[in-house]
Amino acid sequence: MKKKIRLIAAVLAFALGSAAAQAKTCEGVSFPDTVQTDGAALKLNGLGLRQATILNINVYVGALYLPQTSADANAVLAANAPKQLILQFVRDVGASDLSKGWDEGFEKNAKSQLPALKQRIDAFKAMTPDVTSGNQLSMLHKPGTGVLVAVNGKPKGTITGDDFARALFAIWLGAKPPNAGLKAGLLGGACE
Repeated sequence: MKKKIRLIAAVLAFALGSAAAQAKTCEGVSFPDTVQTDGAALKLNGLGLRQATILNINVYVGALYLPQTSADANAVLAANAPKQLILQFVRDVGASDLSKGWDEGFEKNAKSQLPALKQRIDAFKAMTPDVTSGNQLSMLHKPGTGVLVAVNGKPKGTITGDDFARALFAIWLGAKPPNAGLKAGLLGGACE
């Protein structure tokens, strides 16, 4: 009887351990270890927490998916490979506040490219509506095509150009991310 109980306990421990290994969580938001995009598997590189204002208000948890994990932001930005960033909002954010954030991020991390990107940045901002807690915004870079934008799994459109994709992902992985902890988490560090 004791043998059976130990065997059941071992099986349960293995099953629970396997389930935990298949998802990572930050601030109560879970993401799978892999996602499928166009038949290719992308691996979860890391989770980062976006905090705003001097009060460090939690805004969203970001998940970065890559073909191969990397802690090198420059290598991730330079790689002409698929990548996906998913933002799961943990509070309501208006479209105008999102737009201001996008403008600030592009200005800080892609300033010299802004004239060439202006129309595409405006198109991207038009695709990002008011969001409520629990909403997801996904940006999938498909090399040679551009960035597919989706809100809650529904495609909103594609912004063309690998140059736009690099500038967009630089908002989080460039020299001046919204907050340092967010970038560190996306690159495999702790989500805090």
